[in-house]
Amino acid sequence: MNNFTYYAPTRYIFGRDTEKETGRLAVENGMKKVLVTYGGGSVVRSGLLDRVKESLEDAGVKYVEFGGIKPNPTDDRVYEGIEMVRHEQIDGLIAVGGGSVIDTAKAIALGALYDGDFWDFYAGKRVPEQALPVGVVLTIPAAGSEGSGNSVITKLDGLHKISLRTDYVIRPKFAILNPVLTFTLPPYQTACGVADMMAHIMERYFSPTEDVAVTDHLCQGLLRAIVEVAPRVMADPEDYQARANIMWAGTLAHNGICGCGRVEDWVSHFMEHEISAVYGVTHGAGLAVVYPAFLLFMAEHKPAKPAQLARTVFNIDEKDDSAAARKGVEAMKHFFGSLGLPLTFKELGIENPDIDLLVSKLIENKGEVVGGYYRLDAADLHSIYELMK
Repeated sequence: MNNFTYYAPTRYIFGRDTEKETGRLAVENGMKKVLVTYGGGSVVRSGLLDRVKESLEDAGVKYVEFGGIKPNPTDDRVYEGIEMVRHEQIDGLIAVGGGSVIDTAKAIALGALYDGDFWDFYAGKRVPEQALPVGVVLTIPAAGSEGSGNSVITKLDGLHKISLRTDYVIRPKFAILNPVLTFTLPPYQTACGVADMMAHIMERYFSPTEDVAVTDHLCQGLLRAIVEVAPRVMADPEDYQARANIMWAGTLAHNGICGCGRVEDWVSHFMEHEISAVYGVTHGAGLAVVYPAFLLFMAEHKPAKPAQLARTVFNIDEKDDSAAARKGVEAMKHFFGSLGLPLTFKELGIENPDIDLLVSKLIENKGEVVGGYYRLDAADLHSIYELMK
């Protein structure tokens, strides 16, 4: 196990009706006037946005609305939000929604206190040191952004989709998690969320670091729980306990606990970011295509960890590591398929993927060789993308 520092200051408020606590929590975090960010019309139609605004009003917190944030959030909305924060003298943000809404709020929170271009942080030119406080009312268990110090934004000029990672600067001050708010999620969106949170766990799991039994078991236990509970959610969208378990799993998948003391991988996310940046696919759906291909490649090149995952999560009884890993891939594909997720480029709606473009953009954004578990060059990346056809 490697040396590590773990600091996760987010306060989680979990359970029914917890969105009514938004105003009180905003006040406790020094917010007097907030920007309420949200996505489409679901938070409006469900009455959630009104309940959040009522809670803010009752606590004496003023607010300005900033809606219409779309999946795979882009830099143009961030610039717009920064200007609004400065003009309205906002001192905090409340994100009501899923990962895209939260990531946009985080980027605005950073950019509002920075004299330069907020993209400097995502491009690696500057290290974040301060941000406005962010609170979250989560509606989509998937990205785990409600408890992470990360944010993913796409720059429209060149379609660069970049993940910014911080220890604490943009971690939400509080996250409200009410499983009831997820009852009306469409099945496909629920399934994409499951794939996303599993990928977040596996990005930590696939590590070259030895003697990390504690975090290995954390990863394996979370993955087993998701595989067990996800079919219940799909069968009965209003199964509160199943929804609660999935929601909490999504948070634990990405709040950093699974990665303590170990080198992480993140190649599969890099590969999917290029797919969704170029083709606009749903992130979780893209990951459902990428991860089996990544594991199939590793079955031939470094099978030990994929074999361990196959045995502990999918109950594969096979002594040979490469064979076990391949059987694990089939088990994962069967699981994803049972949730209605795509498994190939074609099923993603991409008939003729430009693999050369995807590889060149990934290398431009991340370097000539990438990966923590196994170092991949352009030829390797090309091979993995080919396995997705």
